Amino acid sequence: MKRFLVSLACAAALAGCSERERPAKPAAAVPSAVAGDLKAGKTFAETECKGCHGLDGGSVAPGVPHLAAQQERYLLGALKAYKEGKRTHAALKVIAARMSEADVRNVSAYYASLPASGLAPAKDVSHISPYERGRSSAAACAKCHGEDGNNTAPGIPSLAGQQPRYLIAALQEYVRGERKSSPMHAAMRALSPVDQEAVAIFFASHAPAERAAPVAGDAAAGAALSAVCSGCHGLHGVSADSMTPNLAGQDFKYLVEAIKAYRTTRKRDKMRLYITGLGDKDIQNIAAYYVTQKSGPAERGQTMVRDLTEKCDRCHAASAGNPAMVVPKIAGQDRDYLVMALRAYRDDRRESTTMHKMSLPYGDAVIESIASYYASQPTN
Repeated sequence: MKRFLVSLACAAALAGCSERERPAKPAAAVPSAVAGDLKAGKTFAETECKGCHGLDGGSVAPGVPHLAAQQERYLLGALKAYKEGKRTHAALKVIAARMSEADVRNVSAYYASLPASGLAPAKDVSHISPYERGRSSAAACAKCHGEDGNNTAPGIPSLAGQQPRYLIAALQEYVRGERKSSPMHAAMRALSPVDQEAVAIFFASHAPAERAAPVAGDAAAGAALSAVCSGCHGLHGVSADSMTPNLAGQDFKYLVEAIKAYRTTRKRDKMRLYITGLGDKDIQNIAAYYVTQKSGPAERGQTMVRDLTEKCDRCHAASAGNPAMVVPKIAGQDRDYLVMALRAYRDDRRESTTMHKMSLPYGDAVIESIASYYASQPTN
C-alpha cells in the first residue's frame, strides 16, 4: 500500500475491509454462541469483571473497553484468544485461564445482553484530522516553504507532494542535527512525533507547482544520467516508496546542494556510492531534469479520515445488524482502548491478518484521529 495513513494515514482503513475483501465470515476457531446463563454471567462479572468494565459494561478508566451490547461472538472469540495467549493482558490472561467454557459463554452473553443506551458518546474527545492538525503546526514553516509547501526562495526545498514518511525522517534528522540546519529549524524541536507526522501529511497532500527549466544544467543530458536514480526515486522522479523522496518538481538549487551533500555530510552509503564519479556539471544536469518533471500529491489528507472510516464501516457498522459477524462494534468505544488496539494490530501484537495489513501503513496521528472519531459516535 503506497499511501502512508497517519501518519498518513495515516492509522484504520484501520479496521475495515479493502476494496477486494468482503466482511469476514465467522472464523471456525471462534466458539458458537451457545445460549449462556445471564444470571450466572452477571455473578461472574460482579466477582471478576466489574472493577474494570463495570457491571453495566461501561469502561471505568481510559484504555478499558466498553463491553455493553458488544457482539457476543466477538466477546467469545476475544476471551478464547486471551485463554490461548494470543492476546496479551496480564490480568485478563490470568482470569481467562481459569474460566470454564460455561464461564466464557455466560459472561459473554451477559455483557452482550446489556443495553448500549447507557453508554453516552465521549464528550471530552476532540476530533481533529491529521491534515488539520498538520495545517496548524505547519504555519511556522510557511515563511520559507510556502503555505502549501511550495518553496518561496531558491535553495529552500519544496515540501508539497513529498513522500510523508520521508518527510518525517528528514524532520527527525534535522532535530538530531544530522543535517545542516538553520535557526528556523528550532521550531521542529517543539513538535511531538504525532505533530511531525501530521505536518508531513499536510504537506504531502498538496500538489507541487510546475517549474520552468533552470538556466543552469541540461535537462536532456540529465535524463540519461538519472537512470541510476530511477530504481529508488522512480522513472521521472516520483517515488513508489513513502520512505524515498520524490525529486520531480523540486527546487534546482536545493537539489544540487543536497546531492553534493551526500559526498560529505549526509549519511547514506548507497547515495554516496552512486554519486561517486559525478562531476558538478553532471549533478546540475540531473537536477535540471528532475526540476522539469511533473508530480502530484503523495497523500490525500483532506479526505483521509472520511475515506478510512468509510472502509472501516464496511465491517464494523455492518456488524451491528449481523450478530453472526465476528467483528466488534466500535462506535462509542473508549478512545484510549481503540488507540491501543489499533497500534497492536499495526505492530502485529494482536492476531488479525486483515487488520495488520490495513493498519500497517499508518502512524499514531492517523490512528488517534480514527479512534477519536469513533469514540465520539453514538453507540449502536
